[in-house]
Amino acid sequence: MKATVSRRRPLVSIFCVPATACLLLVGQYLVLAAPADGLSQEEAIARRRMVEVQIRGRGVADACILAAMERVPRHRFVPEHWRTRAYDDRPLPIGGEQTISQPYVVAAMSEALGLRGTERVLEIGTGSGYHAAVLSECAGRVFTVEIKPELALTAAKRLLGLGYKRVRVREGDGRLGWRSRAPYDAVVVTAASPRVPQALVEQLREGGVLVMPLGEPSGSQVLVRGVKRHGRLEMSELMPVAFVPLVGP
Repeated sequence: MKATVSRRRPLVSIFCVPATACLLLVGQYLVLAAPADGLSQEEAIARRRMVEVQIRGRGVADACILAAMERVPRHRFVPEHWRTRAYDDRPLPIGGEQTISQPYVVAAMSEALGLRGTERVLEIGTGSGYHAAVLSECAGRVFTVEIKPELALTAAKRLLGLGYKRVRVREGDGRLGWRSRAPYDAVVVTAASPRVPQALVEQLREGGVLVMPLGEPSGSQVLVRGVKRHGRLEMSELMPVAFVPLVGP
């Protein structure tokens, strides 16, 4: 894919320092913090059931990913009128013609990255911020790019309000990656494209892992895992999936 330069908007970022202090960057830094879960008893039961039945029951075995799916409050990442369905085995709309992915898909994609706690991860397609929150539980730093301004800003504020550390959110064309923060140990793309954008391959370090859905938006799609060897991706197929398309400006 030939990359085109798009008009850049103000950077929206999260940066957290030790203890509880977090910074939100929207043109300038503001100090904010206050992790919160707000989980009801019913939601706690639903979340445990989600992990045991939908995720562990389908073969996800990575201990950190399972623990992250147990901890991250998915109900805080969906619109209020969908809150009672937050732990259902399905994607949910979040506005802007985007969705929060099915919990199992989030867990399977995260497990496929093979995170060990120190990696720099690039996520393309922030959406609600849920997947970035899960990744931040098992990686060193997470850099996530969202093309829709309203979603980028809302996700940044939400992640900040929930106290997630080591995450930065940026508005921009995800097909171009986030070059100034490269190289990355892992890249995950949460939207489908017929091919892997070349910029993402370039920003992935040698030996790094990329996971993304490949295929046409209206046709069949498959989740693939690529390992960068000698500047190219060695690809393997994981499972059929259905994602919204990876779009440009």
